[in-house]
Amino acid sequence: MDKILATIRSPKDLLALSDDELVQLAGEMREAMCGLLGTRSAHFASNLGVIELTLALHTTFDFSRDRLLWDTGHQVYPHKMVTGRYSAFSTIRTKGGLMGYPNPQESPYDLFMTGHAGCSVSCALGLKCGDDLLRPEEGRHVVAVIGDGAFQSGIVFEALSNAGGLKKNLTVVLNDNKMSICPRVGSLAEYLDRLRMTHFYAGLKTEIYRLLGHVPLIGDSMERLLNQIRDAVKAGLLGGMLFEELGFHYLGPVDGHNIKQLQKHLRMVREFDGPVLLHVVTEKGHGFEPAEEDPTSFHAPAPFYRKNGSQITFKERPAVSYTQVARDAILAAMENDQRVVAITAAMCQGNMLEPVRDRFAERFFDVGICESLAVAFAAGLAKAGLRPIVDIYSTFLQRSYDQIFQELSLQSLPVLLMLDRAGLTGPDGPTHHGVFDLGYLRVFPHMVVMAPGDAADLSLMVPFALSQACPCAIRYPKARAEQVRPHPEPVELGKAEWIRHGEAGTIIACGPLLSPCVAAADQLAGQGMDVGVINARFVKPLDTGTILEAIQGSPFVLTVEEGTLAAGFGSAVVEAAVDAGVDVRRLRRLGIPDHYVEHGGRGELLADLGLDAAGIARRCVQLAGLQHARRPAPVRRAR
Repeated sequence: MDKILATIRSPKDLLALSDDELVQLAGEMREAMCGLLGTRSAHFASNLGVIELTLALHTTFDFSRDRLLWDTGHQVYPHKMVTGRYSAFSTIRTKGGLMGYPNPQESPYDLFMTGHAGCSVSCALGLKCGDDLLRPEEGRHVVAVIGDGAFQSGIVFEALSNAGGLKKNLTVVLNDNKMSICPRVGSLAEYLDRLRMTHFYAGLKTEIYRLLGHVPLIGDSMERLLNQIRDAVKAGLLGGMLFEELGFHYLGPVDGHNIKQLQKHLRMVREFDGPVLLHVVTEKGHGFEPAEEDPTSFHAPAPFYRKNGSQITFKERPAVSYTQVARDAILAAMENDQRVVAITAAMCQGNMLEPVRDRFAERFFDVGICESLAVAFAAGLAKAGLRPIVDIYSTFLQRSYDQIFQELSLQSLPVLLMLDRAGLTGPDGPTHHGVFDLGYLRVFPHMVVMAPGDAADLSLMVPFALSQACPCAIRYPKARAEQVRPHPEPVELGKAEWIRHGEAGTIIACGPLLSPCVAAADQLAGQGMDVGVINARFVKPLDTGTILEAIQGSPFVLTVEEGTLAAGFGSAVVEAAVDAGVDVRRLRRLGIPDHYVEHGGRGELLADLGLDAAGIARRCVQLAGLQHARRPAPVRRAR
């Protein structure tokens, strides 16, 4: 099923294909995508929707010298297939295999590792300005492909405004499929819907512009009148006035699944002076009926079997996850308190919030891919007297750092931040690993930061956080929910929980790594080594009483966290000990080192970093050996 695809070693091979062969190749690429989903979860519907666009781009431009950026990068699978990586395509999203996002280390055709939305236009504008300054004679074309869901990000309009002012030859391809992951929201979505209803061709638009440009202007009042008429004609006939007013030539909408038509318009784009926005209409999941009918569920579905081409059966039923536990706690909170509202940033499906949206529609807000808006909006809701919950991925919350500072912490407003996907997210890789949140949250005054040790903790912490009069954050991983102990203690502000005491040393677990910490202690007990375990629960405020007691009374203390060692939980423990004048020579930290962690299964990555039960037990044995071997240093007496 890959007769043509198997022969494509670089985009140059595409140039020898006929129109019919390009259409056949598109079908083979779809088949390759379906084959991949027989083995593992991967981004699916978004990639099915850009196959023809990918082929049109690579047969119109020469991206061995021109520039191409994808926003966001989860729609880059077809691009990888035709840029020399098809032979390794079956390894995508596996440890040591291809990344599911653009990766400059894999190919010179990947310029940025794009896992977050909205930055392509800014980076593309920077590339164009840099190329014009350093090598103007080359006349490189720069193209940014951005989805309509990402397009509403504020940074996109900052870049459009600057690009229009600089008047650089920049091409923005708006891939309009009426979706982000879930159906898009907001007035910009409605505007794009209206544009999609127009059927004027770029040639007609160009002719109208030419005619309007030759209308004579006589006198000030007549000039104003004719300008108004000209603007009305543009608005009524041409569409795209928003982009025209920002200084862009607007072309489209264009059928994004017609390769010849796409090539025609992309050739037009190459001839324009100044920035151009090409509006391309695609269908998410195109060519695979189940994904066409339900693109949300097929954004990144579980592996499935196919029968008769398109009938599917999913291979596995996922276990209950921490995301589900968090969702159920949010539902319970909204049921019990009419003041509680929920906010998400285009991740209703990812955060499993569909039942919240359906049951409490008036108290549910999806703000699109606009995380800064989500946090500042929540601050306004809190100031009005509501109790907002912002449910968002840890890696995406970073985009609202200034709003956490200015609008939440500085005002000390009672907003609950629910940080899904905290820690290592597995096959999504370094763009999505939520390992920085402890460092960037615990520095803020008034902020309470919680890390539940298991599912029971998470269920208890949501109502506790909503009872506080300050901003709170709860982080939890993309993982199967575990229950470490049957009867957890009630949650008390800044209080840790002893799981077991031990004379040989103490492990302080931060978050759901509590489970492998307890398993490590069980392993060590079988070897005759009695190690205690503390469930930290709080990163801020820290339970200094319990923790300092452990440091002073244990032969060694090991902190364990699924976050960066720099500025993380272990650093907070060291700071507390130093401030109290406690000897920290018996204290060690285990967590994410100072480098980006590549993609792979979460279990694989934890094992590589020594954060699984075996690695934690091994580190405890090493620390116990160090303590046993350590002898007091000889004291030199003054003569």
